[in-house]
Amino acid sequence: MLGAAALATAGGCRPAFDREAGRIAELIEQARTLDPVSARIEFISRSFLGTRYVANTLIGGPRRPEQFVVRDDAFDCVTYCETVLAMALARDYEEFEAALKRIRYANSDVRWDERNHYFADWTRRAVENEICWPVELPKSVTIDKALNFSNFGRRQMSLLCASAESLLARPSRLSSGDIIGFLSRRTNLDFFHTGFVILSPQGEVTLRHASQSRGRVIDEPMGRFVAANKVQYAALLRVVARPVIAGGA
Repeated sequence: MLGAAALATAGGCRPAFDREAGRIAELIEQARTLDPVSARIEFISRSFLGTRYVANTLIGGPRRPEQFVVRDDAFDCVTYCETVLAMALARDYEEFEAALKRIRYANSDVRWDERNHYFADWTRRAVENEICWPVELPKSVTIDKALNFSNFGRRQMSLLCASAESLLARPSRLSSGDIIGFLSRRTNLDFFHTGFVILSPQGEVTLRHASQSRGRVIDEPMGRFVAANKVQYAALLRVVARPVIAGGA
């Protein structure tokens, strides 16, 4: 959720916290020759290891104007994923801003009521915008939930999820750069956490994520995270090669 401050956003207004945009532009340039997109995600996400965890970095609310926030100095789990993803899809800083708006907001419209407050909305719109497609593992199930968390509004959601057992038993079905969301056991909430799947050359599965408990972006064995958090189900998305960002702002 940063680059050359002289660049304005596609909507004509400069994003909040746009003071270190050079780092984002530099990483995009360094990663742009890497192929496929999973290699760019792995490189960019690794570059942010150790970055501090900070919740509630986005600015806006039902009675407060929404601001387009771009940061590389602090993330929560969702802003980490969407920032890295937007960078991996972009060829320069201007495309990064357009991609981030398309990922974070419905129709790239920077308004609080168009923000993807539920991660289920985030994933659904990423699929609709042909940024990602769902990864279905054997024995995947559809879980229906009636969401009503905080002041984000009521939603009835059908979530395609894989069991934790299936996830850990089939590393060959995963790919570095896959986005994983962990289903919440709370009845009124969809997902409680998200991050990137990273595979070692030996096939070991790592979760790369902005960890609230550890206070920073870390790599953690997937099995350890699943066990410690008693994960039952997770949803997976795979990023397409390099979607067209046209009309993204």
